[in-house]
Amino acid sequence: MKSETGVLHQLLELSIGPVRTSRLFGALVIHPDLVADAGPRVSRAVLAQALNMLLFEDLLERVPAAGEYVRRNLDQNRTVMHDHGAVRTVGLEGMGALPAGQEAITRILRPLGYALHGVYPLERLRMTGRSHAQADYPEDIAQFFISELHPERFSPEFQSAVARVTSTSIDPLTPEALQLLTQLETNGSLSLEDSQKLLPVLVSVFQRQHAEPALADYEALLAESPEMAWISTEGNAFNHATDRVPDVDQLTVELKALHQPIKDVVEKSQSGRVRQTAFLATRVQRNFRAADGSIVAKEVPGSFYEFITRLRMPAENGKSPLDLSFDSSNAQAIFKMTANSK
Repeated sequence: MKSETGVLHQLLELSIGPVRTSRLFGALVIHPDLVADAGPRVSRAVLAQALNMLLFEDLLERVPAAGEYVRRNLDQNRTVMHDHGAVRTVGLEGMGALPAGQEAITRILRPLGYALHGVYPLERLRMTGRSHAQADYPEDIAQFFISELHPERFSPEFQSAVARVTSTSIDPLTPEALQLLTQLETNGSLSLEDSQKLLPVLVSVFQRQHAEPALADYEALLAESPEMAWISTEGNAFNHATDRVPDVDQLTVELKALHQPIKDVVEKSQSGRVRQTAFLATRVQRNFRAADGSIVAKEVPGSFYEFITRLRMPAENGKSPLDLSFDSSNAQAIFKMTANSK
């Protein structure tokens, strides 16, 4: 039985209520130290765990196949190990009030104890991927995989469309939130009251910060980069969340037998230690501005759910850490989950 007296449970219950908190505690693998931490202050690790739990919940609500998968696991008394969440950003200055590229996200990750773990060129997509791991519990608190699109590598027309789409971006971080993040980075913890104030603002960072795009701009983006077209409708929302499973190949067979929308191929890293597959992206309705100023709806790709198996590194000095790396080839193949615009 997971403790209901720990500060993680208290923070979530104050933020989202007892029912949702209980559901998340029952569904996810959480390191015992984080569950047992009695406070009274909320450490950066506990706050990072709370944020990941809420972002995971949001992804399940937006991806029905993921929600069904988690419910089926619970029916079989199996929990989910949230391995990482993926976020897409745009490396462009002047996006309204939003910082350029990955800084829109990393500015909140640093105070939560995250540090850069790996850099992955995504040359076919004209993007760069970077993974960030939580320093206190790198194997137990979910990583963030942040991809950054480079508009300057595309046509002038594309760059103009990117600028128009992103120019209305707001900054979700309030002055109070920025102050609390500075305190967190300095002290490594916050009071429960301040954590309760900060947590919903952190969650709001993972949304679309700009207005609905013009349909003409969306189509111009889609012609050169399905990834930027996705950003234009979904923004900085979780592109996917990921379950770390013992055997992704066996799971794929099981999910195909259940007629789930699973990718045909399991991607294998060059090392052979990281294997990934995913559900197809959920189709969603999004609004666009037409040339005459009216609003039109269009079905586009939304987010999806991924599965990953990680093996341990070769033993060195008596230690064999989990391979927390990613693979550029794997990542680019997984990105195709949101490429179908039809």
